[in-house]
Amino acid sequence: MRILNLYSGLGGNRKLWKNVDVTAVEYDEEIARIYHFYFPDDELIIGDAHSYLENNFKNFDFIWSSPPCQSHSKIRMMASKSGSYNAIMPDMNLWAEIIFLKHYSGCPYVVENVKPYYEPLVLPTQILGRHYFWSNFEIPNKDMNDGLSHNDRGKHNLGVFDLREFKTKKRKDQLIRNSVDPLIGEYILKLVS
Repeated sequence: MRILNLYSGLGGNRKLWKNVDVTAVEYDEEIARIYHFYFPDDELIIGDAHSYLENNFKNFDFIWSSPPCQSHSKIRMMASKSGSYNAIMPDMNLWAEIIFLKHYSGCPYVVENVKPYYEPLVLPTQILGRHYFWSNFEIPNKDMNDGLSHNDRGKHNLGVFDLREFKTKKRKDQLIRNSVDPLIGEYILKLVS
């Protein structure tokens, strides 16, 4: 199975995938370096996932997209109101990809993101844990609490990724928190394989 893993991050969703041919796209070189350490056999493209999707969507058997969630998150919005962060407009690439894949994809796809602070522009196909999912196949409901408490997600080693040895300018706890729980990634892939 040829899988396109967009906005791959550290590869939380990909962690438990077996016997697959993965092309991962990540724009941040530091994060891509960590991804490559854990998944050296994957083809890794450092670049714009949104553009890559538009130009290459026909070349895969399954597409997973996890666009950046910060501009949609309730936590960011609340922190902006308290003055901890600047207010930012929602990144509309999330909605563009959902609409694009719905109308053009010839293979199973899933787009994952956090529950936004506003009413979603397109209703999700399913809600698992703290995530919304949009797909062109049925995702049966399953109790998925991300397997990790919010407090545990901030540690450097969750049995998901051990980042203690990596030098990065990014906050390691944030990199881990931004990862999709591998159990969710495994559950969804099994539905299409």
